[in-house]
Amino acid sequence: MRRTFFLTLFVLAFAVPSVLAQDPTKVDSRHYKVEFENSKVRILRVHYGPHEKSVMHRHPDAIAIFQNDGKVKFTYPGGKTEEREMKAGQTLFTSAVRHLPENVTDNDMEVILVELKTARRKPAAKKPASTSTPTNSNKQ
Repeated sequence: MRRTFFLTLFVLAFAVPSVLAQDPTKVDSRHYKVEFENSKVRILRVHYGPHEKSVMHRHPDAIAIFQNDGKVKFTYPGGKTEEREMKAGQTLFTSAVRHLPENVTDNDMEVILVELKTARRKPAAKKPASTSTPTNSNKQ
């Protein structure tokens, strides 16, 4: 019994932080700051100094608004990498992603990220069973 308890604690000690640690504001508060949040969106200010990089984290669907020119290297789970160039004022939609970004320039990089929250759907209401009896319109 005691062995099972400690084994469970050991597994949770590694599993829970990895699930919770994917929010960039929690795992990388140096680069990600919440500017605004409500039930529909969360707006993040993202700032990286020259050649700074983050840790692996996730974002839901979002709109990115680049504040300056730059070049970013993204590393994805599994090791695949991709480099992207951006221009100041450029705006784009990004699908939900898990990645590790890195500023590969000698300049600061700043992005406003508008994360979209999905609405939680209410369960469909069950229609009440019909309790009425058919009417006979010919009845006098």
